Amino acid sequence: MQVTAGDIQGSVDAVALWYHTIELPGGIATPGWFDLRPVVERMPWPDVRGKRCLDVGTYDGFLAFELERRGASEVLAADIADHASWDWPARARALGPDRLATMAGPEKGEGFRVAKAALGSAVERVEVSAYDLDPGQLGTFDVVVCGSLMLHLRDPVRALEAIRGVCRGHFLSAETIVADLALRFRRRAVVDFLGDDQLCQWWLPSPAAHRRMVHAAGFRIERHTRPYAIPFGPAHPPRAGHSASELRRRAAMRLAAGGDGVPHAAVLAVPEI
Repeated sequence: MQVTAGDIQGSVDAVALWYHTIELPGGIATPGWFDLRPVVERMPWPDVRGKRCLDVGTYDGFLAFELERRGASEVLAADIADHASWDWPARARALGPDRLATMAGPEKGEGFRVAKAALGSAVERVEVSAYDLDPGQLGTFDVVVCGSLMLHLRDPVRALEAIRGVCRGHFLSAETIVADLALRFRRRAVVDFLGDDQLCQWWLPSPAAHRRMVHAAGFRIERHTRPYAIPFGPAHPPRAGHSASELRRRAAMRLAAGGDGVPHAAVLAVPEI
């Protein structure tokens, strides 16, 4: 049975919340909160052709499908099974999963399943926490990528150590940073603690702190990027455009990351221990 653009669009529209903006057949793009397409080439990709790869914290799967597009022979996309499995702060643990289910839909991974079907992708989604990555269960990988996940984890270094345990080649870590810390502390490893009950956000590092976290988990960093901004996608909630705090945020973003959006920095590393 032939799948039409109308079929794909209907499936896309049925997803309650898209995190990633993903290009699908028929000129269709998912209405994500964030759009990695303009910045994906700024990430320090290793050669993934013919390699076994893992995307940790895949959500809708943008990076997993990118690995496949770049020629990986096998891609696994790891994510938690449900909203209750998020690393919720104590005050949000009881109500956070229901609140997120109301906003994003009850089924975790629905966007991934729709995008996979539309793309005809062979990427396999596996339900496992970053903390529980186990070479005995998943094997090891030539390339592991992880994007925008560490800020949502109470113990990011523990997760990075688990990633090291399944990585036999290159690790690409692309994480959210704080723009003003990037400007004020270019070499110093400084972290902003959030403990945010609403967004399940814990830590926001300076670029130097991000590199130090990866190093502390047992990796040797081969190269790293300057800060860059991941643009907001079409579905992202509007921000207060002219408040003093928003104007300061945008000014810091332009200086640190060269544009508006969510500031990130990326490293390419290899296991050292």
